[in-house]
Amino acid sequence: MAYQSPLASRIQEVFLDGRWIANTNYQALLSDVPYSVAVRTIGSLNSIAALTYHIRYYLLGVLRVLEGGPLDIRDRYSFDLPALNREEDWAHLKNTLFAGAATFAQAVEQMPEEKLDSAFIDPQYGTYRRNIEGLIEHSYYHLGQISLIKKQLMDD
Repeated sequence: MAYQSPLASRIQEVFLDGRWIANTNYQALLSDVPYSVAVRTIGSLNSIAALTYHIRYYLLGVLRVLEGGPLDIRDRYSFDLPALNREEDWAHLKNTLFAGAATFAQAVEQMPEEKLDSAFIDPQYGTYRRNIEGLIEHSYYHLGQISLIKKQLMDD
């Protein structure tokens, strides 16, 4: 889907089909990562699954706000990955990230310009635009981490 909103396009790019910034996106990068690799760690680094959960946690939490719900996410819970015991659990985690990203991009596309520049729940949190841009930047940061961890684990 081609979006008119630059922010919606950037969400689409980082999560679903872009290659402009990092030459990859979450969907492409995670597509061939099996469960056995996703849950492995290197030293004190987070697993690919934990980083995927972390980004999904924030994406879905901000999406709830875009849909009129409360801001009920907390940093301290953002790495509380439930046990993944099999390939299907890992597939479900990825699929909910991708589906959430598609819904998020659509919500941003439909958001009036004036709302983008209004306070996000409370003025202390900045504007909707700042929070959406922050989510995009945060997502690219962890995309880079996942890319490096994947390279290490899958080249072994």
